[in-house]
Amino acid sequence: MKLVVGLGNPGDKYENTRHNLGFMALDRFLKDYAPVENTSWSDEKKLKSDIAIINWQPKKGPMERIVLAKPKTHMNNSGMAVTLIADYYKIAPEDIWIAYDDLDLPTGSMKIRFGGAAAGHHGVESILASLNTDKFWRFRMGIGLPHGHRVDGDGVEHVQSRRAVGNVEDYVLGTFGTKDRNKIREVIKACSNAFELALEKDMTSAMNRFNTK
Repeated sequence: MKLVVGLGNPGDKYENTRHNLGFMALDRFLKDYAPVENTSWSDEKKLKSDIAIINWQPKKGPMERIVLAKPKTHMNNSGMAVTLIADYYKIAPEDIWIAYDDLDLPTGSMKIRFGGAAAGHHGVESILASLNTDKFWRFRMGIGLPHGHRVDGDGVEHVQSRRAVGNVEDYVLGTFGTKDRNKIREVIKACSNAFELALEKDMTSAMNRFNTK
């Protein structure tokens, strides 16, 4: 059994904000790969999350139950919901996948990795503290920084330090600009496809295919 969590904030006012990219990725995955009759979310109050469960049957190997979750605790308390779900279903940290927005990656890029620090992401910080381990998988989707991209002489794009920008909170709680929407649609699709490949084959295959070079 695996737990796949998208991070975000509940409520209509946050629905299309940068900080809800994890929610968007899970919505896309559920739509793409669950049977039509199982594409709705269930409000599980005891788990403080919207939950959907799918039975994943790979082309080779046994079927596996996958718990999809969108915490309703708000971003900074994401760890509470993740721990409640993991304890309830007895899911080990290494079988937990977290999808979320990342300021330190250029808009539309993605990095999958196992373990490591939160890099300033408060949702991940909460999960680290609540699980008391960093040994879980992260699907990091880039949202860049306001005026945060520069291109060097070789045409390589870089992201400026967070210290170079103003109010990061206002930025992550804002909506995507017109020029970024195509990139965001693509990274949401890529994240959904990465979930599929990791479930069908393994995480190494997903990293090799979808990690932005």
